[in-house]
Amino acid sequence: MTIKKTLKEHLASSAQKKFLFLGREALFSKAEIARFLKKYHITMTQNYEEEVVVCIEHSRLNPVEEEISNEVYDAKIPSFSLEVFERLLSLGINEDELLMGIKLSGDQGRIFRLLGNTDISESLFIKLLMMYRWHDEEEDNREDRDTIMHTLKRYIDIKPNEADLLYSYLTLRRLATEAINPHLLLALIGFPNFTFLIRSKEKVTLHETIARNSYLDKEVIAKLISLREHKVDIALASNPCVGLALLRTLLDKQSSAIDQALCSNQSIDDTLFFALLDKDDTSVQLLLLSQPISLSRLSEIEKRVLSLEIFATLGANENLDYEVIEKLLIQKDERLLCHLSANSSLDRTQLKKIYLKSITATFAHLAINPSTSVEMLEMFYHDYEHIEIYKSLAHNPSTPIVILRALFDKNDFVLQQSMASNGSIPLDILDILKVDTRLQNELAQNHILIKGYETVLDYDKKAVQF
Repeated sequence: MTIKKTLKEHLASSAQKKFLFLGREALFSKAEIARFLKKYHITMTQNYEEEVVVCIEHSRLNPVEEEISNEVYDAKIPSFSLEVFERLLSLGINEDELLMGIKLSGDQGRIFRLLGNTDISESLFIKLLMMYRWHDEEEDNREDRDTIMHTLKRYIDIKPNEADLLYSYLTLRRLATEAINPHLLLALIGFPNFTFLIRSKEKVTLHETIARNSYLDKEVIAKLISLREHKVDIALASNPCVGLALLRTLLDKQSSAIDQALCSNQSIDDTLFFALLDKDDTSVQLLLLSQPISLSRLSEIEKRVLSLEIFATLGANENLDYEVIEKLLIQKDERLLCHLSANSSLDRTQLKKIYLKSITATFAHLAINPSTSVEMLEMFYHDYEHIEIYKSLAHNPSTPIVILRALFDKNDFVLQQSMASNGSIPLDILDILKVDTRLQNELAQNHILIKGYETVLDYDKKAVQF
């Protein structure tokens, strides 16, 4: 039984011979192919000659080439597809040599062809991407569009029936959001700074999107800072991976938008925290809501002359130290206690302390808190016939099924609206609610339905892979 030699084996054993190429070249030019073969002392030809030992064929041949192909076949000369040859050539590329040659020649056509080669390494692809020269942003250039598509194909897992996503610049935003390779992010900064319309109202640029990515390294951050774009500075100010030194520099810009971004960044230190306490009310309120609060930070907050409304924001913060919560429970401000009542980071003992204060305004907040004990939830249902408490219980995933059914049986649309987003409601009730088109927004937040959609999408994805 004859064992067919691989193309690689033919290359190694065909010195002083010729390879016949039929059809147009694709990813590599004739000169590049000739240089590659020269390393094996093989000559490239497009004529059927006596020294031909291997034939490389494009998938499309003209009538004359088809006739030559038949002659080659009859002569039992080994034949390989151009795709197989190009893959082997790609794997044998000397990256440093290639890049040096491109830098010397400035051959943009060669860069463009190589970017469409899926067999080159990621590191080479990114280096070539950074060398590609984009055309005028106002000009709809085909090579630019194809370069974006090559990038998306390499990094985004797109199913065959979702090919249209490759033509959407929103997919580029997805890549800038999900990318974990800092070198790729650096290359993406070189793309035209596209503007994406999010949820039909918010406009976000590509540079902003990159600045929000949590995989930035020092080189990428330095490049972003050099852009001198205010929106990029805001995005960096909210990014936890940005170092404290840069965050302090951003604070010095005296921008309320940057200040608010810093307030939401949980990587800030006490120095920045205390400095931000002196900013405008909106920034301070965001700071009290977003940041981990220790006793030392609480002490600094109390030194500031804050309005009761702003101070009450602390109650909704889910990053409060246990000792801080205990100290806040002593306060008598109703707004603060209402926020604490709905705060799921409090334990049952702390929530019971609030209930024992007998402040009616806190009851509906306690009834919606998933950390509230079942015994207390049952007590609210049986002892307080109040629509706001019923609405809270209908929304609370910790509410016992028996009570959820009883609330559903009241046939009250307001209660059903609260119940529609509750991931703990029985499936038979969910099936009934799904029919009501008025509940679409609430149902869209129900994690049972969200999980169901994800399962279907995952199934479709696996089915396509077979």
